[in-house]
Amino acid sequence: MRREQVQPACLSNVEPDRISCLPGHVIDQILSHLPLREAVRTSVLSSKWRYKWATLPNLVFDNQCLSVASQDHSDIKNKLLRIIDHVLLLHAGAINKFKLSHRDLIGLTDIDRWALHLTRRSIKEFVLEIWKGQRYKIPSCLFACQSLVHLELFNCWLKPPSTFQGFRNLKSLDLQHVTLAQDVFENLISSCPLLERLTLMNFDGFTHLNIDAPNLQFFDIGGKFEDIRFENTFQLSVVSIGLYLNFEINQNRLNGGSSNLLKFFVHLPHVRRLEVQSYFLKYLAIGAVPLKLPRPCVDLSYLSIRMNFNDSKEISTALCLLRSSPNLQELEVLARPEEQNVLIHPYCGEDEYCSCPIMQLRHVRIDGVSGTKPELDFISFLLLYSPVLERMTVKPIASGVTELMKELLRFRRASGRAEIIYQESL
Repeated sequence: MRREQVQPACLSNVEPDRISCLPGHVIDQILSHLPLREAVRTSVLSSKWRYKWATLPNLVFDNQCLSVASQDHSDIKNKLLRIIDHVLLLHAGAINKFKLSHRDLIGLTDIDRWALHLTRRSIKEFVLEIWKGQRYKIPSCLFACQSLVHLELFNCWLKPPSTFQGFRNLKSLDLQHVTLAQDVFENLISSCPLLERLTLMNFDGFTHLNIDAPNLQFFDIGGKFEDIRFENTFQLSVVSIGLYLNFEINQNRLNGGSSNLLKFFVHLPHVRRLEVQSYFLKYLAIGAVPLKLPRPCVDLSYLSIRMNFNDSKEISTALCLLRSSPNLQELEVLARPEEQNVLIHPYCGEDEYCSCPIMQLRHVRIDGVSGTKPELDFISFLLLYSPVLERMTVKPIASGVTELMKELLRFRRASGRAEIIYQESL
């Protein structure tokens, strides 16, 4: 007698429920790519999906998680509070990441309560972006969370308790539009021994940047500060610094005394990418500018500088960087026009250009020039000392600078295959 095999439900004659038959890890993968609001709504698909969202390790509460027709900020706030409370109450798994970033979010006392709950769940990534209102004071409980690996704060005030001993597992710190005292900043950086990435944007409360981080690899800063000093940063390879302050410099400090350029590079022996933005080149030009650095930047392959061609001291500083970077392959220069149209310091002579060695530049971009003699001399120098140059792109500050185009075509080139691309401004 032939025994009939019983088919599984998914293979019966009934139309198969493909959604319910998906493996658990596939469901997890699908949910991980959905906004939290849509992930919660999948609970109606089948019993297998009902509580799957409650084990999501990454919780992101942003503009996509809330759909409110009302423009009343009170309604939006109350609904957002209910959603976050509901999700945290029903969540059953580990929480690796918590991100709160809504365009109508202002500082709420409820954040303290959520932060306390999350620190007890050994959260690894905490992102808080307060888009409106005053700086939100970070609760003390967050400073005791030693499981943190990534911390990102926007529009916040940091005042750790006296018992704060640092974040021993923190690898990434991103602070934007924040307030913290000078001693708090220095203690925060030095007490994160595993810190690899540091981003600082638009900060106040401190003006001296003392960076002591032995494992730091990435550093991106933009703001107003008076001084910057690196210590024990021998692993640092990617650096971007923008000084948003056009400061006046005492003439004695400018031409004599210690060199900001030398101090800056002492603890940066392995930098690979360097961006000198806004007025930071002017800061580096303070003090004596050597012909080249005592120790060359042998790993530097990309350099971007914003430069005032009316300031010969800044040109000398840029030339020092070029002489000290024997393996530099990509250079970007953005002209920074000053209010005055006269040279701030005596013009760089030909001797300074002649003292440069042959460079390994392959790609160069010059942006925002108007065809002045210092600009043309700098471009001519790059073409003359770059025998392996493949492409130079020049974009003027305004359209119709025909004389600039003519001059570029007349310049001698050390590289027979160097292509000069002239981009008209829109």
